[in-house]
Amino acid sequence: MALGGNALGNTPEEQLRLVKETAKPIVDLVEQGYEVIIGHGNGPQVGMINLAMEFSANKGGGTPYMPFPECGAMTQGYIGYHLQQAIQAELAARGIQRPCTTVVTQVVVDEKDPGFANPTKPVGSFYTKEEADAIAAEKGFTFVEDSGRGWRRVVPSPIPRRIVELGVVEQLVRAGAIVITVGGGGIPVVETEAGLKGVAAVIDKDRASALLARDIQADQLIILTAVDRVCINFNKPDQQALASITLAQAEEYIGQNQFAPGSMLPKVQSCMEFVKGNSHGGVALITSLARAAEALQGKTGTVITR
Repeated sequence: MALGGNALGNTPEEQLRLVKETAKPIVDLVEQGYEVIIGHGNGPQVGMINLAMEFSANKGGGTPYMPFPECGAMTQGYIGYHLQQAIQAELAARGIQRPCTTVVTQVVVDEKDPGFANPTKPVGSFYTKEEADAIAAEKGFTFVEDSGRGWRRVVPSPIPRRIVELGVVEQLVRAGAIVITVGGGGIPVVETEAGLKGVAAVIDKDRASALLARDIQADQLIILTAVDRVCINFNKPDQQALASITLAQAEEYIGQNQFAPGSMLPKVQSCMEFVKGNSHGGVALITSLARAAEALQGKTGTVITR
């Protein structure tokens, strides 16, 4: 399951409240006998941590500058902590004896990925043009003007290639654990002669979840978002909700620009990657968190099949 941002909050306090509700449909599936692996986003959270560290370092006082991969690792820890605590509480309330744990997960990307030459993911705070130019000269960051609100750092969004801790996740699943992994798409790392090295980037969490689901040969990938079903002609008078689509139909809809690049398109593409790479007929499902159990019964959601 890949949890969208609506399952989490923009602040630690809001998140702690929201995950109590997020845990219920997850434990519903556990109660029905599903083995559940959870991925999640971290957009607001990594921006918040990066901004706080940036602000503190710029104010002096001895606070060190915190590199972006480390900020991503921090979000994996605290989002995972909140999720596993909420899931553990829900399991206990239902008398279910199952462990739940978070794996701090690294994901290998190709240092020659075209995404590195074209950073697109905005992170951190807003600056004036002069401030942005000064930081860019000092640290080599890339800045872009963001919707009239000022200049903002952008980082690459490379394609995930390999999940470093895949074997650990497999062992935990076999041991009966509910595993939270590839948080925020994973900590992006590149392979060097000296070993793995973190890079300033953000991996799409749906793509990372699809890669994990494919490599672990899951029966199903579920991408959870704010809508019950994928639609074509979205927000138009002839809007149509899709109960199921094949890979060929999905390709056709993508060619018609039916799915928004910043929201539904990567979700559909991630599902297609999973279905193509699954050797035993796995299917993908896009639906809302609240109706995940119903969607698995075929009552809602959009199923993507070979």
